[in-house]
Amino acid sequence: MEQRLFIAACVMYAFTWLTRWLKRKEKINSRRAFAWWHTVFTVIILSCVWWVFAFIMGEGGLAPIPVWKKCAAGIITLGLAVYGYKRALQADTPRQQKIMKEDLDWANTVYFAGFVASLVMFFLVQAFKIPSASMENTLLIGDHLFVNKAVYGFRVPFTKKHFLPFKQVEREDIVIFTFPATHKEQINCGGLQYGKDFVKRVIGMPGDKVEVRQGRVWLNDEELPQQPYERYEELERVPKEGEYDMAEYQALWKTHRLDNELGMELRDNFGPVVVPENSYFVMGDNRDNSCDSRFWGPVPRENIKGKAWFIHWPVSRWRIIK
Repeated sequence: MEQRLFIAACVMYAFTWLTRWLKRKEKINSRRAFAWWHTVFTVIILSCVWWVFAFIMGEGGLAPIPVWKKCAAGIITLGLAVYGYKRALQADTPRQQKIMKEDLDWANTVYFAGFVASLVMFFLVQAFKIPSASMENTLLIGDHLFVNKAVYGFRVPFTKKHFLPFKQVEREDIVIFTFPATHKEQINCGGLQYGKDFVKRVIGMPGDKVEVRQGRVWLNDEELPQQPYERYEELERVPKEGEYDMAEYQALWKTHRLDNELGMELRDNFGPVVVPENSYFVMGDNRDNSCDSRFWGPVPRENIKGKAWFIHWPVSRWRIIK
């Protein structure tokens, strides 16, 4: 999303520069030429507005933008562009100059805001929308939240490296991360997850031994006490099918292939595995309805984007995330 905002800001900046060049060359003095110029401006600036709105509401992060929203945005943009064309076509020279001044003022504002917003999103904060029930009741479907991207360190552009962290990733942090698929065709939890953003809670740290027995989590050979945020269902547990070669088991888990071998058994009986260096074991708070590290393996540190910060929408759900 930050890349889109940056591109939108560059397009708006280029449009502003081109407008001034065309004006000097007297290429947009006629009513028809001016009307087309104003129409292009309307489309570009409204596209920037939709992108900013999508960022605030977290679309395109954990959840894709629904088709109906795209269609609605397209229809509104087209309607306003047509209206702008007719309005500009009827304008005399003094009116054209006034419209152009207003448009360029808006363009300057938008491209500056776009550059600033893209930097903020890249280094400091990003918005996401929760698409599934895997983190209930901590995070509900439709919650819009902001993520602190700076807390674990600022990301070096064009890399996954971080520097100057304010804190390290800790157990029980709720983190947002890019799914650790090794290739685009990789199947996990019944579908393609490559490039998607997930939100889960950190359970296992590097070097920890993690196991799940009858749905309950064991860490370093001790059963973890149940926490208030955990949610379980009353259901029949899937039995463990047999004994496995633990070296092969660990290898399949580390390479994100274990769920393709064992399926739903992993929900209730998993491991033991050892969390690799610079990686984390994560789970959803809705333990019986979460596609998490039990199924697809550890999350490398470089995949973690930031820490869930606070819910900003709906208003009734405003709260700091813990």
